[in-house]
Amino acid sequence: MFRWHSPGIGVSATISDADIESYVWFKDRNGFEAAQRIACMSVTIVGSQLGDEGKGALVDLWGGEADVVSRYQGGDNAGHTVVENGEEYKLSLVPSGAIRNKIGVLGNGCVVNLDTLFDEIDTLRDRGIDPEVRIARRAHVIMPYHRVLDGIEEDAKSDSDLDAGTTGRGIGPTYEDKAGRRGIRVGDLLDRSTLRERLEYVVPQKRALAEKVFDIDVGAQFDTDVLFDKYAGIGERLREESMTVNAGKFLNDCLGSGKNILFEGAQGTSIDIDHGIYPYVTSSNPTAGGAATGTGIGPTVIGQGEVVGIIKSYLSRVGTGPLPTELIDQDEPLADAIRERGSEFGTVTGRPRRIGWLDMPMLRHAQRANGFTGIAVNHIDVLAELETIKVGHSYELDGETRMTMPATTERWNECEPVYRTFDPWPDVSWSDVGEAGYSSLPSNAQAYLEYIAAELDTSLYAIGVGPDRADTVELTNPFDR
Repeated sequence: MFRWHSPGIGVSATISDADIESYVWFKDRNGFEAAQRIACMSVTIVGSQLGDEGKGALVDLWGGEADVVSRYQGGDNAGHTVVENGEEYKLSLVPSGAIRNKIGVLGNGCVVNLDTLFDEIDTLRDRGIDPEVRIARRAHVIMPYHRVLDGIEEDAKSDSDLDAGTTGRGIGPTYEDKAGRRGIRVGDLLDRSTLRERLEYVVPQKRALAEKVFDIDVGAQFDTDVLFDKYAGIGERLREESMTVNAGKFLNDCLGSGKNILFEGAQGTSIDIDHGIYPYVTSSNPTAGGAATGTGIGPTVIGQGEVVGIIKSYLSRVGTGPLPTELIDQDEPLADAIRERGSEFGTVTGRPRRIGWLDMPMLRHAQRANGFTGIAVNHIDVLAELETIKVGHSYELDGETRMTMPATTERWNECEPVYRTFDPWPDVSWSDVGEAGYSSLPSNAQAYLEYIAAELDTSLYAIGVGPDRADTVELTNPFDR
């Protein structure tokens, strides 16, 4: 927990009865009675592996204590599945807290496909949920030409070792334009003259790239007038629904008024563009530091709050690249069984995920990069009834034992996992476990969980034993810390 200090409030200040418990009274250095507001808490949810760790379920669970849920990076390449009372909600852009009627904010670190966003909002409204979503004016817009170029570039890489297994949704090209200072931001859609100027600068470049480099016939996705008409219209809807905000100010004002904020990351630490297995990475920073740069909230706020690492009890990923603990060859039937039981198919793409044993050096790397104050471990139920359960405890590289990931992906590919074997646990009524609590978990599953927490020198906050919110064993609510 952190405390946000207001300027000293003298005894003559008026504080309503409703707010009085939000202050702690003390003597300032001049001996005058003063007060400081007890600030809200921030909780940052981070993927600890390669994405698909089940972050949405924990965001949904702890989002009940939050007033605001803010995404800080990524776009509609990130899929979250939330299950409530047997109802399944698949979300790519709308923050998971929307299911619990929280304010959702897409921060400046996000790239936004506005067609996808409005489709999700309208679908939720059709199902009786009216999400309150705000978008940072500094967030960048995924344009139609980004998606076209993304698909072309991935096709060009498909026969090489550089294929990152992207979703083809224009995420990478949008971030490239952001870094190249030729992007279109959400705020630009609110000003017709600015939008026209931006499009007249960038669209001819994209058309030339498509025609002269990739030799394709371009269509409306590369037509300045068509794009202007469409996105000026979207800007009108954004304005009419009061959806855009100065995210940093908006979120800081929420903090100052005593609201709790949950920061929601997409993907996972090992596909962070700076700290991941480059080049098989996403185009942004899923790590906890991205919560500050991706929202406009100061790093001291994030750092003094809770940072919870979400872990899947085994490993999965979509795309190419090394995976030292992958279940392949004679272990492929075991991988198939885990894949089917864990529904390991991409939320966004539907592609089957690669499966491996838990990789502890990867998790130690994630702990160092994020500074977890606690962890949540999901899918313990998926490993039930296996004959043997393994964990990649360390690596062997050049005759040496390595406890964490090397800095380069090429060296990581040369690592041989050193396994520890755990006794299996039986299949039980996991819904009963979710209701009864930690002590009802099979003892061998408890030993597995306690090993993970001990290796990462952090506390175990929650265990996921099924898809529904009620299927999470909560040991600690980070908002109560």
